[in-house]
Amino acid sequence: MDTIPISVEGFTKLREELEELKRERPEVIQAIKEAREEGDLRENAGYDAARERQGMLEARITFIESRLPKCDVIDIHSMQGSKIAFGATVEIEDIDTEERKKFTLLGPDEADYKKGSISVHSPLARALLGKEEGDDAVVDAPRGKIDYEIISVEYKGFPEGHFS
Repeated sequence: MDTIPISVEGFTKLREELEELKRERPEVIQAIKEAREEGDLRENAGYDAARERQGMLEARITFIESRLPKCDVIDIHSMQGSKIAFGATVEIEDIDTEERKKFTLLGPDEADYKKGSISVHSPLARALLGKEEGDDAVVDAPRGKIDYEIISVEYKGFPEGHFS
């Protein structure tokens, strides 16, 4: 079984989401029941909406329940070192454009580029894993190969506001 890396905080957030979704079940069932009592189901928008919500709710519950046993929970606050691994905050520079990017490598269930993190399974992260400050990394991107220089590697936890 392949494991999925996830931080302690990310794992906790996923479990909390599952609990919240399970608490919503009775409300959705009640909405379906009430809509069904209104009569003709063929033209009952309330019934259709409640059934759609139930389908999305159950799909997400099933997804999370299948994912949790595969999680490899890692405390990124205790990590350190000079090589890039899960939990590292990395600053890179595109060698051609001199554009710099900074992000933290997290699991696929908690990565959020807008909040300063990328999935450790992304092509960019895979090209960086195991490298150190000063190394180069080549990434195959839709626009072609991109050469990056690793400017810095830190282990400092999450980007500010990541779980807000």
